[in-house]
Amino acid sequence: MIKTVAIQGVKGSFHHIVSQKYFDDQVQVMECLTFDRVVDSLINSETDAAIMALENSIAGSIIPNYALIDNHNLHIVGEQYLDIQHNLMALPGQAIEDIKEVYSHPMALLQCKAFFKENPHIKLVEDKDTADVAQRIQKENLNGVAAIASVLAAEIYNLDVLAKSIQTIKHNETRFVIVNRNNHEWPEADISKASLKFELDHKRGSLAAILNVMSDCKLNLTKIQSLPKIETPWLYAFFVDVTFDDYKDYKKAKDIMKIMAKHFKILGEYKKTKL
Repeated sequence: MIKTVAIQGVKGSFHHIVSQKYFDDQVQVMECLTFDRVVDSLINSETDAAIMALENSIAGSIIPNYALIDNHNLHIVGEQYLDIQHNLMALPGQAIEDIKEVYSHPMALLQCKAFFKENPHIKLVEDKDTADVAQRIQKENLNGVAAIASVLAAEIYNLDVLAKSIQTIKHNETRFVIVNRNNHEWPEADISKASLKFELDHKRGSLAAILNVMSDCKLNLTKIQSLPKIETPWLYAFFVDVTFDDYKDYKKAKDIMKIMAKHFKILGEYKKTKL
């Protein structure tokens, strides 16, 4: 049973929201400033599971997190998609005209570019975490400073939302994965998605051949991401996500790919989440 889960950021962050959606609001969260600390807490058995953002519908893959999961031999045991709504918030009694600076994660600032173009009087300052800024505004009673964060963060830190859903592209989703030290023993009948890693020979058609295996075995390729091998220039590892209706089809493909690919590795077998 999962009792404690590591998240990047503080309460009110999007990782915190995912912990409540995937588990429940009774699970204890361990707040970590970095994803490295998230992984360390899991490896050292300080927590029972970890939540890590892996890709965003606008910004794409968070490649360092793929490497963290792979390098530490962790397992993806579940996933959760979250609609990311960015809100401008500050101490009560202020208006947008009173805000001189906004601190937030670089990605959040980038995703709200159009809003701030319309409000050029606000200085944009990069910071490490969205909800952490909201917490700091409350703790230090910072007037004239705003955060970009979730509605939950505004509620937790008693801030007023000055503008809702300020992201330029309104449909903005992030995929989070639930990570554990061991692979969950999902019943085969419930497994409908897998995350895999493999390497291929540097020869013509090697990637096309393995993709054909996936297609022939009725697998749906939902993600492919290449990652350079640091120790071997110009050699890449591939991370792929596949979904399937029948575990037998996946097992057949897996057995073939193990023969065709180098260093074939299963990062996780789990139940896919509906978008």
